[in-house]
Amino acid sequence: MIFVFKFPDIGEGIHEGKILEWHVARGHTVKEGDPLLKVETDKVVADIPSPRTGVVRSLFGKVGQVINVGDVIVELEVEPKGDELEIAAGKPVPSRPHVEGVEEKGFGVVGQIEVAHDDAFLPATGEGFEGDIQAHTAAESKKILASPVARRMARDIGVDIRTLKGTGPGGRVMKEDVQRAQKTPAAAASHAPASSAVLVPAVAAVHPVEPVERAEYEELSQIRKTIAARMSQSKFTAPHLTAHEEVEVSKLVELRREQKASFAAQGVSLSYLPFMVRAVALALRNHRKLNCRLDLENNRVVYHNYFNIGIAVDTPDGLIVPVIKDADKKSILELATVIADFGNRARERKLTIAEIRDGTFTITNYGSIAGTYGVPIINYPEVAVLGIGRIQSKPVVKEGQITPGHILPLSLSADHRIVDGGDVARFLLDVMNSLADPVNMLLR
Repeated sequence: MIFVFKFPDIGEGIHEGKILEWHVARGHTVKEGDPLLKVETDKVVADIPSPRTGVVRSLFGKVGQVINVGDVIVELEVEPKGDELEIAAGKPVPSRPHVEGVEEKGFGVVGQIEVAHDDAFLPATGEGFEGDIQAHTAAESKKILASPVARRMARDIGVDIRTLKGTGPGGRVMKEDVQRAQKTPAAAASHAPASSAVLVPAVAAVHPVEPVERAEYEELSQIRKTIAARMSQSKFTAPHLTAHEEVEVSKLVELRREQKASFAAQGVSLSYLPFMVRAVALALRNHRKLNCRLDLENNRVVYHNYFNIGIAVDTPDGLIVPVIKDADKKSILELATVIADFGNRARERKLTIAEIRDGTFTITNYGSIAGTYGVPIINYPEVAVLGIGRIQSKPVVKEGQITPGHILPLSLSADHRIVDGGDVARFLLDVMNSLADPVNMLLR
C-alpha cells in the first residue's frame, strides 16, 4: 500500500519550512524513525523522521523549495496493518464507511493510506536526491488542491481560488499563485466576488536604481522573514514605553572576578549574564505586570505564575531566543551552564522547539559586543524586554567623594497598554538593588 506522508506541524507556530537536504531517494528502504529530509523553519533546523517502515516511492519538492504544513512530501510503499488490510482489499470497514486515510501517531506527523493505482504518479520537472521527483495528481477529482495558507489568503483578498491554475505539486494552488493573481489587476478584478468590491492599490513596479554589478541580492531566510514579521507585529501592536537607568556594580565586578576560577574548574565560563537573569527573575516575583500578557479577545490580563526568561542570542542567521524555564529557581552555576549550552546550540541551530517557547520576559545583552543604551523591541506577546549595555569604568560620587566605579546601563521597554511608567521604575529599582548588592541577591 502507498502511505502518503505530509509535512507535519513540528511545533507551535510553524506553518512552513524550506527543504535543505534529502536523506533518501526513490527506491531506498527506510525504517520507522529514520530521517527523510532536513527542513529549515523560522525557529529550528530539524530532521523529519519517517513515520513508517517501507520503500520510498516518490519525493515531492526540491532542495531550496518552501513547503507548507500539510503538503505531501514523501510517498512510501508500506505493509498494511490493522484496518488498513481491509482498506487495501477494498472491503468496507465497520463503523467507518467513508475511510479516506489513517493518521499516524507517535512522531507528531501526518499521513494517509491510499491504494496504489498505475496512473497515480505523473512525472514532474526537477530532481531530488539521486532520483526523480514525482507529482501526485488526481485529475478525475473535482476537489481544489490548495495549501491552507493559499486558501486563507485568497479568502482575505477576495480571489476565487477555483479559477487559479496551481503551480505546486499535482496542480496545488500555492500562496504565490494567489499573490500573482492579486498583483495582476485584470485577474484580481475577475476573481473578486460579484457581491463585493476589492480595492487593490496601484503599486509602481520597483526596479533596481543601481547597476546590477554594484548591488547584490540575497533571499531572506526563514528565520529572517519571521524576525521581520514579529518585530513589525510588536512595534505596531504594542505601544512601547522605554526607560533608561544606570547602576553602580563594582561589587558585582569583584564577585565575578573572585569566582571565575572556581567556575572554570567546573568547566563553566562565568559571565555577568547569569547574575542579570537572577536579578530579573527575583524582581518579577514582586512585579507581576511585567510577567504577563494581554488577552484583549477575552478582555483580561493573564498573569504567569512562573518565570521563564528568554535570552537573545546573536547568531549568523539572526537573533534566536532560547528560554530558561523557572529561572528564579536556578543557582548562578545552573544559569551559567544553561546559558553557555543554549548559546552554543543556538549558533549551531540545534535547539528544540520546546527550548524556544513559553517565555514570559526577555533579556537582550547587546553590551557583550558594544553599546550603552538601546530601545529594545518587546518579544510579543510578552510585555517587557530588558536591554543590557556595556559595563564602563567611570568616576562615581560616594559619600561626597569621587571614586572609581563600574557603571552598568539598563534599558527597559514595556507594553504601555498594560505597563505604566511607575511599574517600570519600581521594577528597575529592584533589579538595580540586586545587581548593586549581589551577595544579598544570592542569599534570597
